[in-house]
Order: sequence, then C-alpha cells, then structure tokens
Amino acid sequence: MKIDLSTLVTESRNAASENIDTLPTLDMLKVINNEDQKVALAVERVLPQVAQAVDSISAAFTRGGRLIYCGAGTSGRLGILDASECPPTFGTPRGQVIGLIAGGHTAILQAVENAEDNVAQGEQDLRDLAFNANDVLVGIAASGRTPYVIGAMNYARSQGATVVSLTCNQNSAMSQIADIAIAPVVGGEVVTGSSRLKAATAQKLVLNMLTTGSMIRIGKVYGNLMVDVEATNAKLVQRQINIVMQATGCSHPRAVEALNACGKHCKTAIVMILANLSADEASTLLKHHNGFIRAALAETGRQSDGENH
Repeated sequence: MKIDLSTLVTESRNAASENIDTLPTLDMLKVINNEDQKVALAVERVLPQVAQAVDSISAAFTRGGRLIYCGAGTSGRLGILDASECPPTFGTPRGQVIGLIAGGHTAILQAVENAEDNVAQGEQDLRDLAFNANDVLVGIAASGRTPYVIGAMNYARSQGATVVSLTCNQNSAMSQIADIAIAPVVGGEVVTGSSRLKAATAQKLVLNMLTTGSMIRIGKVYGNLMVDVEATNAKLVQRQINIVMQATGCSHPRAVEALNACGKHCKTAIVMILANLSADEASTLLKHHNGFIRAALAETGRQSDGENH
C-alpha cells in the first residue's frame, strides 16, 4: 500500500521544535513538555467516540465476547501492555482482552521488518483466535493506514463484529473501515515522524479509557475501588485489605478475616461485611447480580459504599 507520508499530520514538521538540537537541555525538555500538554486536549475532543467504544466493548463482555487490540510497532506494544494489565487489575479471564502485534511475540521487544505490511497476516491472526461477531476489534495505528491492521479490520467487519479504529490522522483508511473512528489529532512530533511520542501518548490515554471504562460498566469497580483485583504479590494482598477497609469502614483484622473466609475475593468480603452475610451467602448474592456490589446490597436493604458506617 503506497501513501504520500507528507499528507499525514503525524508526519508533519513541527515549527516549535525545528531548532531543538541547538537548545540547552532544560529548554529542549520544555519544548517536549509543551507539546505533550496538547495531547490530553486532543483526547478530550474525541471523548464522544471513546464513549461509544466503551459501551460497545462492555456490551461485548456481557455477552461473553472479547476485546482484541491489533497494531504494529509502538501501537501494537501499547495494545499488548493494556491487555496484559487487565487480569491483575480487574480479575478478568486471561483471554478476555488480547493484544496482537504485527510480527508476533518477537516484535514486542524488537522491530520485525516488513511485518506491518502483511495484510493477510492481520486476517490470519484473527482467524487463529477464532474471532467472531461477539468480539470487538480495536485497530491501532498512528498513521491510520497500516496494512496489517487494515487486514484484521476488514476480516472483523466480514464477521459482523464491531470495529474501532484508533489513529492520529483524520479521515484515514482505517477510519473509513471502522464503525467507531477515534482520532485524537496531536499534530507534528517534536522529532518529525516519531509517533512513539505524542501520538503514542494519545493512544495510551485512549486505551486506558477503553478498558477502565468498560470494566467500570461491567461492575469491576465499586466507587473508585478495583474490587476484582487479584492478590498475586504482597503489595496486592495489602491492597485487597485496604480496599475492603475503605469500602466498608471495617477494621484491619475484620477485613483480613472476611478475605480469608471467602478465598480472598474482595467483592465477596465487602458484601459479607456490609450485609452481615456468610461467605457463601455473599457469593451467591453477587452471582445473582452479575457481580455488581451495589445491586447485591440493594437486595439486602443495606446502604453501599460505607454510607452506613
């Protein structure tokens, strides 16, 4: 796929940094920092599209579908990073959020030449995952024209799935394919064409919102507490205890007691304490309400979020 890179905003030359190589270090960093401050504003302008994507992703999770990220280079690595952090943060099944990168596992650590130009591989990687209409695909590429990602997006559309594009150029080839096109336009980079800078920062901010927003929508956050966090190390064991204490207003010993009684499941411990239930009773109640703590507490007539403490 041939394209004139000079037409892409992400490839444009940034007047603010044309002499950056002549500046003292602090002034050089100020230029970079000033440009970075534009990123959040660019993301703010596309929040309506991000909200659409969050609603589609959370609906997919509810029906048993998955969120699949697909990208090349930095964009692919960002998708893998976001996907890999969902299980420990939100207690998601390992295959619920998946990141694909052109060139496969090797490309996570080093560039794989020409991998991003392989249209057929984008489709094949989705086939290998048994991608289907229940899933959501988010294609990520700053340029909006990466062949590997376009191959995956076209296949996802053919399966009847929701397709989202995340690019930093408007009216890109990817946005034309997508059902939901997210395009925070951050302008030219401090180092011309180095989309690992502002463009990647914008993509990371959006990816944060896609998974965090979707997890909130499906009940994995209570107040602002990550109540499905997995206790996989000492820090997270203590975080679970703190979460139970913050959610219920209980003492440290009571939080530890409840967590031990329910197999260290924060949600269950919280409902046990707030509704004065056994571990089995709290677990059953939560399952009946699809893991939503507020709904479970409402059935018992108890207030939520520590309001009765």
